[in-house]
Amino acid sequence: MISVLFVCHGNICRSPMAEFIFKDMVSKQGLSDRFYIASAATSTEEIWNGIGNPVYPPAREELAKHGIGCKGKRAVQLTKADYDKYDYILGMDHWNLKNMLRILKSDPEGKVKLLLDYSDHPRDIADPWYTGGFDVTYSDVVEGCEAFLKYLKDRKKL
Repeated sequence: MISVLFVCHGNICRSPMAEFIFKDMVSKQGLSDRFYIASAATSTEEIWNGIGNPVYPPAREELAKHGIGCKGKRAVQLTKADYDKYDYILGMDHWNLKNMLRILKSDPEGKVKLLLDYSDHPRDIADPWYTGGFDVTYSDVVEGCEAFLKYLKDRKKL
């Protein structure tokens, strides 16, 4: 089983979008049983008294436009222990990457990357909390997830 953790700042926009887009992709290809897929935050800003906020409504609405649900998802924070639980830990931007490495302490196995590092056009995925561009974020996440899935197939991991 391949375990994948998508990470962003608050775990209410980009990383849950990636989680549920990727779950949808692998499901449509009959590969769900080959994956464990989740998402997390680098901050605790969206977690109160141990309870995370749900996916931000505009992110949830963008997923729904494409027939993808995210019911029940609540923000959780990345922990050092996650390093041993996941094969791939994929951030959305360079600030996420910096904070992921701060939390994880190190990356001796090279598990930590940006999602769009797998694409033909590596770059950050802009935070739609600030840009309002949930459609652009959706497209960028799809691009990254498709490229990541292709990477796994090309390396005969699937």
